Amino acid sequence: MIQLNTFLIISAIVFSTGIFTILYKKNVIGILMGVELILNSVNLNFISFAKYSDAQINGQMIAIFIMILAAAEAAIALAIILNIYRDRAMVDVTLIDEMKN
Repeated sequence: MIQLNTFLIISAIVFSTGIFTILYKKNVIGILMGVELILNSVNLNFISFAKYSDAQINGQMIAIFIMILAAAEAAIALAIILNIYRDRAMVDVTLIDEMKN
């Protein structure tokens, strides 16, 4: 049987990968993927604590809420990215310094 420590180590690796992706990517799509990695690591923590805890922790409901939040965040972020690309023909975050009306 897999122990709780294994899930926490995997979650920490996924979370670190998401943080490094956000910090080092200049492309908006890459940054969005980093945010999704972070949300997935949080989901893994909630599910694993719900499984291995003796208390009545409802981690599955929180994980479903986070998945809904991630889907809404992805839809809004992709709409913003498409508008930026349509206006400027690029999605490099270091070159986008002002918002246009």
